[in-house]
Order: sequence, then C-alpha cells, then structure tokens
Amino acid sequence: MSEVIKNRYEFVILFDVENGNPNGDPDAGNMPRIDPESGLGLVTDVCIKRKIRNYIETVKEDEKGFEIYIREDIPLNRSDREACKDLGISETEEKKMTEALKKLKKSDPDVDIKLRDFMCEKFYDIRAFGAVMTTFVKAALNCGQVRGPVQIGFARSIDPIISQEIAITRVAITTEKDAENKSTEMGRKSIVPYGLYRAEGYISANLARKVTGFSEDDLMLLWEAIINMFEHDHSAARGKMAVRELIVFKHSKELGDCPAYKLFDAVEVMKKEDVEYPRKYGDYVVHVHKEKIPDSIEVKRMI
Repeated sequence: MSEVIKNRYEFVILFDVENGNPNGDPDAGNMPRIDPESGLGLVTDVCIKRKIRNYIETVKEDEKGFEIYIREDIPLNRSDREACKDLGISETEEKKMTEALKKLKKSDPDVDIKLRDFMCEKFYDIRAFGAVMTTFVKAALNCGQVRGPVQIGFARSIDPIISQEIAITRVAITTEKDAENKSTEMGRKSIVPYGLYRAEGYISANLARKVTGFSEDDLMLLWEAIINMFEHDHSAARGKMAVRELIVFKHSKELGDCPAYKLFDAVEVMKKEDVEYPRKYGDYVVHVHKEKIPDSIEVKRMI
C-alpha cells in the first residue's frame, strides 16, 4: 500500500445521458429525478457512489484491501463480524459475542480503534466514503462510524430536462388467461432525451491521515473508477451514459489553499450560442478560468 495522500483535492465531474433514465425517483413512479422548481435533473450522491463501487468490485474482484463493504446481497453485520474474528472473537451467537467484546474492551481500551482500522484496511469504500458500522451487535463495542475523506454531492443538469414517457409493447404474455385474449401487452418507460449533468466532490487529506488511511494508490483508483463508472454498467433503462470531463484541483498542502467554491466557480459550462435545445455533448462548451485559480493549485483535466 502506498503512502497516505498529503494534498487536498476538489473535482468536477461532467457526465451525460442520451435516451435513458440516469436515476429513477421511487416517489414518482421511478421517473427521472427533477428539481420541481427549476426543472433541472438530479442524480443522487448515492447513485454515483454505487457506480464507483461497482467498477472497483468488477476490476479488483475482492483483491485484498480493495473489497467493497456496501454491496448487494451481503448483510453489513456479516462484514462487521470479520473485524471481531481478527481480534480472536469467533462466537457466532450475539449474546456470547457481546460478552466477549465487553471483556476485551476492559483489557484493551484501544479495541474500538483496532476494529475501525481493520475495516478501513479491508474495504476500499470505507477508506474512501466512510461508513456507519454501528448496526453491529447490541454491545458497548462496535466497528464505529467512519467519516470518509471523499465526499460527492448531488449531480444537477446544466439545463432543464424533459422527462418523456414512452409506450412500449411486448409479446411475452404473463398468464395463460391473458394469452387467450391478447398477443401483446403494453408498458411504459421514462427517458431523458438528453441531459448533461455536473457533480462536485471533495477529498480531505486531513481525514485520510487521521482516520481512514486513504492512499495515493486509492486516489488513482478513484479517478479511474469515476472516468469508467458507466462503461461496465450499461443497461437499456439508462440509455447511453458517459463521463465527459473530470477536472481535478490539487492543493499544495493538506488543508488547502483557498475555499472550494472559488475553484468550482472557475469551471463554466455553457450552451453554444446557436443551440436552443442541446441534444449532444458538442452543443456545450466547457471553460476552466485559470485566472480565477491561485497559482499554488494544480489543475488537471483527466479526460
């Protein structure tokens, strides 16, 4: 494992969707998420982090130190118990494990930290995003709550989006009774004809050093995962999605050189003057105003 990162970072992600639903809203019949006041499309931070987790799980395939904590069909407590086994506590019954943990805490006051450190070393997404691991057995001891150095906000579309409901037909009839009366069934799917989304993120070197040990190798893997997060996750429902820009700001020191908002304000995304309804990435222009950025900050366009 490489050394822990020493510089603060901010980054901007631009990704687009064509004829797909980037993030369905369960409260609106799984239609694309929209800000009701502005009409701008939304994609949650949870959705973006899920794509990053999926990419890392695909590429690393449970390689030591790069396992994923939050994943489908794996209860969190099953992963939590691995930390206790590492401390020599292998009882499977909750009551026995609770008593063993209490005894261990009396003899070793640093057990909480050891449990947390084990989880950070084992699981990539805990080192990066943090995790709430207080769901473990009802004991005085648990794997703790980790605040991750990597934080990503909601993505918001550059322009208002139009959510279209498309009627579809299928020839697969569900029941024998229905098959006697019809040969097709109707359905509907919701799409965004085109939308360019912008997400902003933060990486704290201070939290990486003090808490999770997020390293330079982890950082390189994060950039790789962001750039490729849709490449192995295509589906008919999501249409054509791609990351178009990853703009990274590297500060010269651990606590940074200027407020994050100044860096984000330096990235301007605009429609071209002759475009009224954008339908492709080429309908936009992306400017990074370097004159607004302190000289001590390194700017890199990763794509």
